[in-house]
Order: sequence, then C-alpha cells, then structure tokens
Amino acid sequence: MHADNQIPLIDSDDPYVEVAVEIFGMLADATRVRLILALKDGELSVNNLADIVDKTPAAVSQHLAKLRLARMVSTRQDGTRVFYKLNDEHAVELVMDAIFQAEHSLDRAPRHHQAPTEAGKAK
Repeated sequence: MHADNQIPLIDSDDPYVEVAVEIFGMLADATRVRLILALKDGELSVNNLADIVDKTPAAVSQHLAKLRLARMVSTRQDGTRVFYKLNDEHAVELVMDAIFQAEHSLDRAPRHHQAPTEAGKAK
C-alpha cells in the first residue's frame, strides 16, 4: 500500500499540527488557491499564471514567492522566464477538499456527488 493512502495516527499535540495551520493560512487567499488550481496540470510561467488568475505579473510573483517559501511550489528558469510547478499533489488535494467542503456548505446536492455529464467529461 502506498504510504499516502495510509491514515497515520496523529494526536492533537503533534508538531505537524502547527505546520498544517501555517499551510491553511497560506491557502487562505483566493489568488493563491487559484494559482494552485492553475498549476495542477503542470508548470506555467508567471505571465501565463497572471492571465489565468486575472492579476498583474507583479502581484502573481508576490503570491508565488509566498507559496515557494512554504515549499508548495518550485521554480525553473529558462532565460529570463521563470516557470512554476507544484512540488507535489497534496496542495491540489487540499484545495479540492476545501472546494468540496464549500459545495457541501452551499448545495444540497454537491457537484462532486453527482454523476459526471457528457459536458463534464470533456473538461
């Protein structure tokens, strides 16, 4: 069994709890959540990300710097362009779980519990 599929026994006083709180704080910003979602399929440049999240490259760079300090993203430089990618799949999983929880908060029948439609399959 893959180690990530096992649920470890974690106590409320585990030192990882404090780090988890910092990670949740890092994701407590809509732009950073959108950046995580934009990066789920692979690396992108700052300018591409700025277009996707409809922010200036300077603003996106600041958000990406915070995500990089939190070790959630990493960079690759190609000439003058910097490309960002997620370090692992866990950031996307956290964001998706939060979105699923939001769906439960707002909808009686959350989208993630419904059978995919033909239009949904094409995405």
